[in-house]
Amino acid sequence: MLEGVNVVLGVSGSIAAVKTVELAHELRRQGASVRAVMTDSAGGIVHPWAVEFATEHDVVTEITGAVEHVELCGREGWGDVLLLAPATANTVGKVAAAVDDTPVTTCATTALGAGLPVVVAPAMHEPMYDHPGVIDAIDRVESWGVTFVDPRIEEGKAKIATEEAIVTAVARAAGDRPLSGTHVVVTAGATTESVDPVRTLSNRASGRTGRAVARACHVRGADVTLVHDGPAVPYASVERVESAAEMTAAVTDLAGAADAVVSTAAISDYTVETAPEKIRSGQSDLTLELTPTPKLIDTVREDHPSLPIVGFKVETEGDDDSLVERARGLRDRADLAFVVANDASVMGATETRALLVDGEGATEYAGDKAGLGARVADELAAVIG
Repeated sequence: MLEGVNVVLGVSGSIAAVKTVELAHELRRQGASVRAVMTDSAGGIVHPWAVEFATEHDVVTEITGAVEHVELCGREGWGDVLLLAPATANTVGKVAAAVDDTPVTTCATTALGAGLPVVVAPAMHEPMYDHPGVIDAIDRVESWGVTFVDPRIEEGKAKIATEEAIVTAVARAAGDRPLSGTHVVVTAGATTESVDPVRTLSNRASGRTGRAVARACHVRGADVTLVHDGPAVPYASVERVESAAEMTAAVTDLAGAADAVVSTAAISDYTVETAPEKIRSGQSDLTLELTPTPKLIDTVREDHPSLPIVGFKVETEGDDDSLVERARGLRDRADLAFVVANDASVMGATETRALLVDGEGATEYAGDKAGLGARVADELAAVIG
């Protein structure tokens, strides 16, 4: 996600600075190179040696005659993006007022003047976050194009955002955004059909691929709506659904304002009439009548003939040729932009292998699902572009 990106990490004196070491590791796991700048207050919470270990670079703790702020964040500087994490109320206020009395705020002023992307992850007590002056400072800095990663409001504190949210924001700020200005609807995971108030029919889909596609589209600039039976995520607005009917209805409603739909979810092919009470156990003659569910892709296509739609096709048998043939049949039937086809054995796994089938033929992808999400987002950008 951050391959080849140079991240300047500015650390100020919030207790959340204890998370800086792991944040630096995660940035590097995603491919970034990281160099850190720290305030004196931050050094009293986490030792610069720990941050040096995490980044494998010397840590800037003072501005010297080497003009470290220009070397890191100037117009010809090393950094591709400045990340302030954690950013205290004090630091945010100083950035808004161009006060340069710490290495971190001096780097921020330099970065903003040089046009370097800046991402801020605030952390402080909730009353401080709600202070009118802090709110005004955030609004002012945001108006300059700075990205703020909203904190988690818990236990009276505005706690620093998750590593996933911060890394995603950095990737979006530092990278190309070919999907900027678009709205992409992504479905993910399994749907569930209620048999009775206790029992359900579902499948083994984990939703990893759909979430990876949603995240990758967000990083490339899209506004993303994720339709799934899962939690909130930092890179998309979420529409919570459970059944195939609910998912189809939600996507149909959203499609009118969308620029593309990516139907990643493993949607139930059959539903049952839900029993009003729990079915008693031990019945030897129990029969469930399965009723086919309408195909989401066909329903959306009927209402939106020109909308770019990406489909997914899962099979349990046959070789690559037969998989491509079935994917091409789906593509032709619903006039899809392309289809991602794979074997059912990858459901629930972290690694995957897929064939991307479009009008030109089929290409293979093998790797983790985050990489597949990036590949799908890039292909979608080419289609929309």
